[in-house]
Amino acid sequence: MPRIHLGCQLTYDFPHETAMIVMLNVHYSRVAQLERPDHLITQPAVPITSYRDSFGNWCSRLLAPAGRLVLGTDSVIRDDGLPDPIEYSAMQHAVQDLPADTLLYLLPSRYCETDNLSAEAWRLFAGAPMGWGRVQAICDFVHAHIRFGYEHSRPTRTASEAYAERRGVCRDYAHLAVAFCRAMNIPARYCTGYISDIGQPPPYGEMDFAAWMEVYLGGRWHVFDPRNNQRRIGRILIATGRDAADVPLTHTFGANTLAGFKVWTEPVP
Repeated sequence: MPRIHLGCQLTYDFPHETAMIVMLNVHYSRVAQLERPDHLITQPAVPITSYRDSFGNWCSRLLAPAGRLVLGTDSVIRDDGLPDPIEYSAMQHAVQDLPADTLLYLLPSRYCETDNLSAEAWRLFAGAPMGWGRVQAICDFVHAHIRFGYEHSRPTRTASEAYAERRGVCRDYAHLAVAFCRAMNIPARYCTGYISDIGQPPPYGEMDFAAWMEVYLGGRWHVFDPRNNQRRIGRILIATGRDAADVPLTHTFGANTLAGFKVWTEPVP
């Protein structure tokens, strides 16, 4: 069973004392595989209180002092070493048969304007086989349609803007695929977390957090990754929500400068 060293370090400069919400801890569904708690650590030390949001994600609240604040997590997690599962037979449910708690993920949200993209989604994907095949057709399209580049990152870009501009980063791929799935009556939620390079050929780029989606088929949620469009080993979830607005890694209630950003996800020899 592979062991993966994972964590992050974020450095901020604040002109004034500033409240923050931080979402950097591994999702509760993977906590049992951690070899030690991935506590949020800050320098200088500040009081931290924690809570679960409406999606079940673990959130930390703190008051950052004026000046420099370094925060992050570090742990080792045990992984099964297998790629994301495939279930080609997973069926698409009729809307009237969906569990009530999935219906939220059929609706438009801040970055996934399903209403704006519905007609285009049906034009593009009505002929794709329902269920797994239709979701894969959406991922194939989004993967080919958007050109990846960190220089294209824009925190306000929506799914319909990503579709029109044809460029972006992993969150834009996820937003567009989520919006298309919802338009086709498939519940889809946005995910953020770590993806390792285990099983990938070198060279390896700098590690970063990643975004993907989960869709509800055949009675459960399944991982799809329109950015990479392949099943990956060492995918470690942090949070899920309707879109990126629900799961910011850090939310700051005031002016700040991000002075440093480092993420690691590496196999333990």
